Amino acid sequence: MRILIYSYNYHPEPIGIAPLMTELAEGLVKRGHEVRVVTGMPNYPQRQIYPEYRGKWFTTEERNGVKIQRSTVWIRPKPGLLTRMLLDGSFVVTSLFQALRGWRPDVILLTVPPLPVSVSAALLGAIYGCPIVLNLQDILPEAAVHVGLIKNKLAIRVFEQLEKFAYRTAHTISVITEGFTENLTDKGIHPSKIRCIPNWVDVNFIRPLSKEQNEFRRTHGLEDKFVVMYSGNIALTQGLETVIRAAAQLSYLPDITFVIVGEPGALQNLRQVCDEYGAKNVLLLPFQPREQLPEMLAAADVGLVVQKQQVVSFNMPSKIQVLLASGRPIIASVPLTGTAAKAILQSGGGLVVAPEEPNLMADALLTLYDDRERATALGQQGRHYAMQHYSFEKALSRYESLFHDVTTSSKPGWKVRFPALLFPTPRTQAISPVTPQSVQPMTLE
Repeated sequence: MRILIYSYNYHPEPIGIAPLMTELAEGLVKRGHEVRVVTGMPNYPQRQIYPEYRGKWFTTEERNGVKIQRSTVWIRPKPGLLTRMLLDGSFVVTSLFQALRGWRPDVILLTVPPLPVSVSAALLGAIYGCPIVLNLQDILPEAAVHVGLIKNKLAIRVFEQLEKFAYRTAHTISVITEGFTENLTDKGIHPSKIRCIPNWVDVNFIRPLSKEQNEFRRTHGLEDKFVVMYSGNIALTQGLETVIRAAAQLSYLPDITFVIVGEPGALQNLRQVCDEYGAKNVLLLPFQPREQLPEMLAAADVGLVVQKQQVVSFNMPSKIQVLLASGRPIIASVPLTGTAAKAILQSGGGLVVAPEEPNLMADALLTLYDDRERATALGQQGRHYAMQHYSFEKALSRYESLFHDVTTSSKPGWKVRFPALLFPTPRTQAISPVTPQSVQPMTLE
């Protein structure tokens, strides 16, 4: 198949949806499909376009067999509602030019957020006459309203209409958790239109490694420490103050060190919080190169998942699968009835405490600090669960099957005829007869 992935985030952005879409695109190529990705100039999480991409309107590159078509976006380091809408709007407009420069896809995979991109994707679906699979990584505007990102009533109504439009124009909606399915069916979406494919983790890349022979521990002076680690986005939904306050409560234990890995700008704010609470046992580090991620995760004795109380119940951080695969126990400070809590408890890979309660987090950490055998058992169970339920190959097969079902079941849609120069590669090609000389050996990596 020819698959167009429409994703605002992609490699080389290190966290969030970018690594997932990169792995998916490259995995599909390895299985023999043609993939091109329409994406923005990389800017996350710094919210600044990376230096090597600045000053460019469009770039096209190839990486591991995937054609990557980037377009410029209007962005500011600390976007408010208006600047966020301008960012999304700029991507809607500029990305459309790139999406029209290439072969006709058999199917479009659109990742949301951002929600306004559903408009350009719907137009592309009409032009190309192909179905759209809407991949929901978060449900907007609901999630943004809950954490206070969107308060303007007019803006909320606009985004609600965009949400309805996105659902209506998609052939199929792929969701990452059953909590999403319940939310959509409550809004009138028929269950037959929804497929649940959880986010995945490459269990061969993220794997348990030795803590004793660990370069990350040696580099940062953590050889004899009980390391509690948070790595990822630092924003409104996380509430890292809870972690710092728990660290301050445990500062009487000299061999416990908290390590927080994140974007340098956000770490500056956390330094002030550490000073405020006297948490001298917190080490703040910038994001590490992705190839060092397995070693960094293996340096931890405990991995953290943190959310604020007002986070919507269906939110599912992608770091959960990664931490489970690393073979380290999880302590999750998350809403007790939410999807994240259910996923961790179901995996058997960690402990869950109420959010924004540093006392409870500190108590849970002491439990694993005092009982290392239990901590090891939780990590092993989490690893086993990740291999059974979150492996990349299983997710890849499910997406491949979904694309096949969508392309064979969909009816031809309205199609706009454009001059042939817009589509330089024909949909059909002559098939040469197979002869012994034409068969080349294939190597599986």
